[in-house]
Amino acid sequence: MIPHPPQIGNYLIDHKTRLRFVVTNAFNGAITYQNLLDTILVAMTTTTLADLFHQVKIRKVEVWAIAAIGTPASCSVQFNNGNITGLFGDAKFHTDTSMGIEPAYVSATPSPNSLPDLFQVSSGSTAFTLACTAGSVVDVSLTFKQRNAAFIAASNVGVALTAGVLYFRGLDGIASATSDLLPPSNLSVA
Repeated sequence: MIPHPPQIGNYLIDHKTRLRFVVTNAFNGAITYQNLLDTILVAMTTTTLADLFHQVKIRKVEVWAIAAIGTPASCSVQFNNGNITGLFGDAKFHTDTSMGIEPAYVSATPSPNSLPDLFQVSSGSTAFTLACTAGSVVDVSLTFKQRNAAFIAASNVGVALTAGVLYFRGLDGIASATSDLLPPSNLSVA
């Protein structure tokens, strides 16, 4: 007899993970909850992708910005609750600038009970803003929840997929062919 997955109400138990991305071009922009949920996908057909998880919560964002010797590099992360009416974040600006010898490093966690610290569904609301140089490495520690319900379609279509296979997409939610925040190359990317 095969046991059922452990459940809490209508949700499977949380899945904690740490995802790594490499920055191919300097990045300065917003990462949305939809972007976070579109990082791990399952192919439904040769062109259709669906989010594997239904909700996401941010535990930590780490950034290492590499600088050329003698040239400083900067990186920053800010949790601002996406400017949603009635919800205000601490808007703390986590930043570091290197001296050109060691990488700039930021380790940022959302404030307790702020919007990024709570489980969120896929939406265009800003989870956090990120600024970093080309060559930076970004680690995002997340907790996902999987619901016993139909899959939610990913925001972008795929190309030449194999149905049933797990795929990874860039942190900016864009297909890996054009993303500035790529997952490691040893993964199946969409």
